[in-house]
This record gives sequence, C-alpha cells and structure tokens, in this order.
Amino acid sequence: MIKKGMRRQIVLHYILVVFVALLLVEVIFLLAIRTYYYDSVYSKITTNIVTAEGFLKYAISGERSPNQMQKVLDLFGMEYTELEVLSTSGDILTSSTGFQPDRTITTSDVPEAVGGSIGKWVGRQAGTNESVMAVSKLIQLNSRDKYVIRYITSMERIDKDLLNLTLVSIGIGAAVMVIVVLFSFGLANSIVKPLNNITAVSAQMAKGRFNARIKGDYKYEIGDLATTLNYMADEIIRSNQIKDDFISSISHELRTPLTSIKGWSETLISGGYDPEETKLGMGIISKESDRLIGLVEEILDFSKLQQNEMKLSIVLTDIKVVLQETILNIWAKAEKKRIHLVLECEDSVYIKGDPNRLKQVFLNLVDNAVKFSPEDSSIVLSAQRLSEKEMAVIVRDSGIGISEVHLTRVRDRFFQVDALNGGTGLGLAISQQIVELHHGKLEMDSELGKGTQVTVILPLTDERPPAAEQPVTAESNDYEL
Repeated sequence: MIKKGMRRQIVLHYILVVFVALLLVEVIFLLAIRTYYYDSVYSKITTNIVTAEGFLKYAISGERSPNQMQKVLDLFGMEYTELEVLSTSGDILTSSTGFQPDRTITTSDVPEAVGGSIGKWVGRQAGTNESVMAVSKLIQLNSRDKYVIRYITSMERIDKDLLNLTLVSIGIGAAVMVIVVLFSFGLANSIVKPLNNITAVSAQMAKGRFNARIKGDYKYEIGDLATTLNYMADEIIRSNQIKDDFISSISHELRTPLTSIKGWSETLISGGYDPEETKLGMGIISKESDRLIGLVEEILDFSKLQQNEMKLSIVLTDIKVVLQETILNIWAKAEKKRIHLVLECEDSVYIKGDPNRLKQVFLNLVDNAVKFSPEDSSIVLSAQRLSEKEMAVIVRDSGIGISEVHLTRVRDRFFQVDALNGGTGLGLAISQQIVELHHGKLEMDSELGKGTQVTVILPLTDERPPAAEQPVTAESNDYEL
C-alpha cells in the first residue's frame, strides 16, 4: 500500500490515465476487427448472392424444376455456408444440405429481402444456440415466381478467433500496465526523493542552520529549486555578515562623534576657557552633530526604501539647476583639496523628477569623487541628451579608481571598499534605488589608478515651464568653480 503523498498521487494518476487510454484503444481496436471480420463475411455472401440472382434471371427459364434448383445450389454453394431457397413466406423449399425441415424462417433478414433489400441477420440459431449470420435476397423468375435465396453461415470460428485476439490484447494490455506501474514508481521516486531531501534541508535552514546545503545533481525544475534554496542560504549568510559588519561599523561611526560631543560638552561646562577655545569646542560639537544627523538620515532613507515608503515629489525639473546646486553644496569640501568642479550642461534639459532626491544622488556621487580624488585634480559633471527620450548625467573623476572585484559589489548595501574612510556603505545603494524610482539606471565604469565615471540615465520629458518659452541662450555651457 502506497502511503498518502505525492508518490501515491503520481502513481495512481499515471496508472489511471494509461489504463483508460489503453482500454479505449483496445475497445476501439477490437470493435474495428470484429466489424471488419463480419463485414468481410457479409460482403462475400452478398457478392455471391448477386451472382446467383443474375444466373437465375438469365440462365433459367421456363417452369421451375428440381434439377434447376439443385443446379443453383450446386453452383452457388459456399464453403461452411448453407444455401437455402425459401418461399416469400419464409418456408424452406430446398437447401444445400439436403435437409428440409418443415418450418418457417422468421428471422428479420427474410422480411427485409421480401421488401426488396438484402436482408441481414446476426444472432443465435434456434435449437443449436450457434452464432450465425444469415443474408437473404428476393429473386423473381418469369415475372411470376418469387423466391428468397438465403445464405446462413456459422460465426463460431470467427467469434473464436476474435476471442483469442481479445485475450491476446488483454495480455498485451496487462503487460503494458505492469511496465507502466514500474515506470510510474520510478518516475514518482525520481521526483519525490529529491523533494524529500530538499524538504529536510529546508527544515534545517528554517531552524537557522544556513550552512546546510542541498546536495545532488538534480535536473530541471527540481534542480532550479535546489539551486535557488542554496543561493538563498548563501545570501542569508552574506546578509547576516553584512549586517554584523554594518552594526560594527555604524556603532563605530556613531561613537566617534558622540564621544567628541560629550567630551567637549563636559569641557565647556567645566568653564574657565577663553572665547577662542569655547568657539573651537562649539564648532566641533556642531560639526559632529551634523555628522550624526547625516548618518541617521542615511539610515532612515535606507529604511524607507526597504519598506517602499519613500515618496517622491515629482515636478518638472531643470537638470542644470540641480547640478549647479549640487556643485555649490560640495564646493567648500572640494576647495579644501583644491579640486576643480566643472559643469558641462546645455540649457533646457528637463525631466520629471524629485529635485531634492536627485540632488541627493548627485551630491553622493560628487562627494565620493572628491573623497577619492587627489589634490589639484578636476571633477567633471556633464549632462547630455542621449536620444529624444533619454539623457545622462556623468560624474567623472581622475581618482584612485575601483578594482574590478569591488566594482561589482560597490552598490551593494553596507559594502565599503575601505571601511577606514567612514560612512555606512549605503550611499550608492540609496542613490541607485532613487534613480530606479525615477525609471532610470545607474552605471559605473572605473579603472584602478585612473579614475571613475558614474553615469545616471534618466528619461526626458517634452514638457516645458512657461518661463522656458524664451530661454536665455548661454554663450558657453561650461560652468566652472
């Protein structure tokens, strides 16, 4: 007895489908064979009876005589078949067996023949219970005499052949079913055993044992399922490691400004410092407070994006204005390293977007470029149309660049190429998600030691603000600080 489960369902359904199909095929086959055999007998008798009719019409004339009727019986008798000559009322006048019972034939073939067609009757012979076929036809001689020629043949041999054929068919069907049962068990096991293995490993994963892996060279959908679960376990382990690293990193990042704030607060509270020292202390407290606010806002933004709660204020946005504001925000930081910020942007490049969030993206990109560029270098921000439907903002620096290994992961959450540079490792991840919310994409190209180029592709809009109907044409599109 098969236990309830997928194996049982597969085996039972497979057997049921094959059994029904096999049964239909065998039934149709046997009916066709029986029809063929019976029709062949009927056709042969019909051909013979039509020939006999022609002979009686043209070869026999005058009054009926016993010799003439016997001649017909001799000429048109068939092997294993009895030929009878009946009156139209069904009385037997003579027969090829010489046996003339004093009885009247009442089977349906005789009335059909009297009615003008070739009568056919298949059934059991009265008295012997033998399976027979009778074929009758009305013959008219000399416009006066009408007779019914009736052939009657036994169908026992044919029925016996059909029975043997049926038994052979059943035997073949049974053999096929045995093969199907064995095959269905094999098929069910090939599906159920891997699933049981996957279920067992999944149960271990559900208990937190993410080092467990599904082993085995499985194919098709089951192979895909095993690969997906193994990949999920790898991702969970990696995510846990990233979270651990993030907690460690963010704790360090938060502790540093908090330590500075607490230290300078206690120092200032103790009093006795001149105005210059007090000003220096307050400046450090303010700077570290801003740093704390930035860290918290970055984490808050990431949390909103993860929960799909970040809402964009979509308006018609002039990209050139956004880039100018970006440069003004980052200018002081760049100036400390004597880095030149160059803006190359044509007028009237508009998109539908949230200018504050887009500025957040560009600030992050330019801030990274400043952070990793050498002193006395240049960073170029350029905006250009790619087509009638797309434009690109490119931030290009000549900094230290990113290795190919790190380039594939630099946009991952919490990933930092150099943890000593500070930060949460969320800036690029947040920027990419903001760009994707604008139906754009963020691409990065970098070569170690030669610099990095980040391209933000955004969809253009044909809409223009009223003030843009008479745009002021700039002689130069370059904007340099």
